[in-house]
Amino acid sequence: MAGGWTKDGAVHNQIDAHIDEALHDARRGRGKGPGRTHCEICGQPIPEARRKAVPGVRTCVACQEKAEGGR
Repeated sequence: MAGGWTKDGAVHNQIDAHIDEALHDARRGRGKGPGRTHCEICGQPIPEARRKAVPGVRTCVACQEKAEGGR
């Protein structure tokens, strides 16, 4: 998959490391707090009810669904 000067599997390893870091942050509670008032992806306002229900929310429902594969 990778080419040029990268070793085989380097891109896959980088993706795995990013996922591991995100999981670690989530488990440490980095997602707690007031969250965002506007979606960091599309910029639309995040309703207050969502901000209260999901501490540390960063995206609107539509963008979160897209990020999770359209669930």
